[in-house]
Amino acid sequence: MKKIMTIFKKELIDSIRDRRTLITMVVVPLLLFPILIGISSKIMISQARKAREKTLRIGLMTYNNAREFRESLLGREDVAVIDHIDAELGQQLIKKDSLDAFILFEKDFDKRVGDMLTGRITLYFKATEEREIEKRRVLTLLNDFERELRSSRFDKLNLDLSIIETIDVDEQNLATPKERLAEVIGGFLPYLFIIFCFMGAMYPAIDLAAGEKERGTLETLLTSPVGRFQILLGKFGVVVLTGILSAAISMLGMYVGIRQVKEIPPELLNMILSILEFDSIILLISLLLPLTIFFAAILLSLSFFAKSFKEAQSIISPMMIVVIIPAFIGLMPGIRLTPTTALIPVLNVSLATKGIIADTIVPGMLIEVYLSLIVYAALSIVVCSKIFTREGTIFRF
Repeated sequence: MKKIMTIFKKELIDSIRDRRTLITMVVVPLLLFPILIGISSKIMISQARKAREKTLRIGLMTYNNAREFRESLLGREDVAVIDHIDAELGQQLIKKDSLDAFILFEKDFDKRVGDMLTGRITLYFKATEEREIEKRRVLTLLNDFERELRSSRFDKLNLDLSIIETIDVDEQNLATPKERLAEVIGGFLPYLFIIFCFMGAMYPAIDLAAGEKERGTLETLLTSPVGRFQILLGKFGVVVLTGILSAAISMLGMYVGIRQVKEIPPELLNMILSILEFDSIILLISLLLPLTIFFAAILLSLSFFAKSFKEAQSIISPMMIVVIIPAFIGLMPGIRLTPTTALIPVLNVSLATKGIIADTIVPGMLIEVYLSLIVYAALSIVVCSKIFTREGTIFRF
């Protein structure tokens, strides 16, 4: 054990001296979340404010119907009405972003409404995410107009509006705040943590294997009175440590980033910060640990096989896609932790993390995830040790 620790300290010092390792392990995860959260929140809040405060440009063709509605629009300061344009021109202006919406009344709208029939209104708009607030504002105007017409019709018939309310549905959402929050960010966070684990382990693995081969220091290390497996464990420990630290620092970066956004409502802020409770963090790290061991063994194996640092980068870089795909699948709605998905590496961590965040993780499923990760980690270490003991691989130049 003493010899392993000596190798571990030596490799750790070498890794800390490497700028690329420090950047990927500390700088990127620590700064990325505050920058992303800060910029995205400011942009979203600014865009939403602009959409709510902007003057809506509404094209209108009433064919002399619905005069009350037209006059109500003309009397609003937050609406600019472009009146008496036909459907073809209105659609063209919508497509060119010259109008936010175009409202077309059927020619006999007033007659049909007067005859107690349904009057048809066609609303043209562009359904894009950035126009969603403008669309809701226009629909609110039309809904208010509809309520006025309905009230007027019922007054003529001497009826109470409540006559159409045959049932009253009282919706009670029993999902806890953490469960609702987990649906929104529960898949995204483990996705980032897994990526940081992989990135944090990648550069040390390349440097401690292919990098040492290229520098010619690996042969010197092999001549020391230390067994190869002990040397491997020393290097292995450094790679695992940097991967876990990268994920842990990313959690710290997320905490700092959330804290700096003053516009977040206190209730939502408390819910988000509850994810970063001590118990949750320990569970998350305990899940990431065997996964990082799995990553470390694969990365070291590929790095030992490479002839140079550059070749190792070209071999390992595509591995990022292999990691991203199952992590991305965990973001998809409807994907749940089952006895099958609990056996798929990376995906099982993503889904288990989502369950931990929502406080809905089933202990049996969590145990299966742990067992599968431990098995994968053990197998990957065995494969890595076999590769490291092969002379043809180590001295492949």
